[in-house]
Amino acid sequence: MSSPARVTVSAPRWAGPTSLVLAVLGVAVSAYLTVEHYSSATTLACPDTGVVDCVKVTTSSYAELLGIPVALLGLLYFVATAALCLPAAWSSTRAWVHRARLAVVSVGAVFVLYLVWVELFRVDAICLWCTAVHVLAVALFAVVALASALREAPA
Repeated sequence: MSSPARVTVSAPRWAGPTSLVLAVLGVAVSAYLTVEHYSSATTLACPDTGVVDCVKVTTSSYAELLGIPVALLGLLYFVATAALCLPAAWSSTRAWVHRARLAVVSVGAVFVLYLVWVELFRVDAICLWCTAVHVLAVALFAVVALASALREAPA
């Protein structure tokens, strides 16, 4: 019987707190978008004419994926990411925790590319709230990827 793979290196000290703050901010913004999706998409504090039009984006046919609101998917993503960015997860010696964190934020960054493409080339409008979520997801990817690359063996 073999034991699970363990990690013997540590992440930079800034990685855990930075990623957790980004994830919690993502939970907040995506929770707001989820509430707006289920209540009324007209109260978004965002212009509703021209290129910046949150209502146009959040009520488009692209606002749901397989019947699930994209805002809810974002909320679930950030909740999962927050769990993977807790101090206990960053200090875990189990390799799968670190691989899962990197995999989750990578999927999030790829999904952001798709959503930005949709906004620019399908909906022809940009949502400022969505952009905030996109920036947070890409920043999370950058922090986790950089921390993974900078992992150092203990002295």
